[in-house]
Amino acid sequence: MSEQENNLNNSVKKISVNGKTIFLVGTAHVSKESVEDVRKTVELVNPDTICVELCESRYNTIVKGDSWKKMDIFKIIKEKKAALLLAQLIMSSFYRRLGKQLDVKPGAEMIEGINLAKELDKKLVLADRRIDITLKRVWGFLNFWNKLKMASQLLGGLFFTDKIDEQMIEELKNQDQLENILDTFAETFPEVKHRLIDERDTYLAQKIKEAPGKTIVAVVGAGHVPGIIAGIEEDHPLEPLMDTPPRSLAPLAFAWGIPAIIVALIAYGFFKGGTEHSLNSIYIWVLVNGIFSALGAAVALGHPLTIIASFIAAPLTSLNPMIAAGWVSGLVQAFVKKPTVTDMEELPNVIMTVKGFWMNPVSRILLVVVLANLGSSLGTFVAGGWIAGRLF
Repeated sequence: MSEQENNLNNSVKKISVNGKTIFLVGTAHVSKESVEDVRKTVELVNPDTICVELCESRYNTIVKGDSWKKMDIFKIIKEKKAALLLAQLIMSSFYRRLGKQLDVKPGAEMIEGINLAKELDKKLVLADRRIDITLKRVWGFLNFWNKLKMASQLLGGLFFTDKIDEQMIEELKNQDQLENILDTFAETFPEVKHRLIDERDTYLAQKIKEAPGKTIVAVVGAGHVPGIIAGIEEDHPLEPLMDTPPRSLAPLAFAWGIPAIIVALIAYGFFKGGTEHSLNSIYIWVLVNGIFSALGAAVALGHPLTIIASFIAAPLTSLNPMIAAGWVSGLVQAFVKKPTVTDMEELPNVIMTVKGFWMNPVSRILLVVVLANLGSSLGTFVAGGWIAGRLF
């Protein structure tokens, strides 16, 4: 080992594979110390290539500060990506709040790697899997109850208020503690840990190994280091890790089955109790479904027209799985309270507080979509149970 390498911090692991020397810099994503680790490693080993744990979309978000300005909220709603974007914003708000407490920008160590590659004219490799693929694989392979559990924990992150100091962040870089954290996480959500951590370990290992040059510095989260080391000498095809989960017939059957059951119950009520009985069932369906969806829009602080649209749309859209009440509500909210460029620009900062999340026109639209849909779903079960109870 050279004298320069002897001066590397403990967070840096050296690997030799396929005639290449790779230095893995294990970092914490909200750590000033990690930024220094990256700079020191690059200065000491003078690599040909710097790899960072980013995909193209996350790279663009970091490099292009005005990327929020170009967001088309109408397109996001129509393409059914509102819930996905809301999840990303909640995770982003969690890291931004930690970063604010520690006075460091989240992902600063990745930015340092990017800047050093430009300053020193090194090759830059974006080594992580696309975030939308990762989230789709994480969500798509969960069963219904685990989706509910994960969604509740994700929403809980929005209300995270505990203080955390820099020493605690640096302690998380210790390998043993990280492994304990991941072991606990795996016990609760083994499928999530596999898709979110293990698969990306494999993907990162392959991309880093395939990076050009003889000497490579890879800037990755400390939690990925053990998995990368374990898998980097093996050859794994990346195509299977990029496949999105096949659509199951069960959710499709469920989505069409519920409306069919409701219609059948109302029709059966006509033969059993007459026209009045069926009309009362229809009233129950319209009022309960509409009220629950409207309440969801109201909780999101939707515009009065949005709340009215939720009430009208929910009883109809609940009988047609091709359309959701939240999409209608979200489009109405976006139309009556169209976000400005300033709203887009402020989004990354305002989401650090619960109040900001609810008051920003962009994030409010996303909340309207999700909460109106949730209300409509609850209304479907309540109204359906009520209608069935009157018959049996």
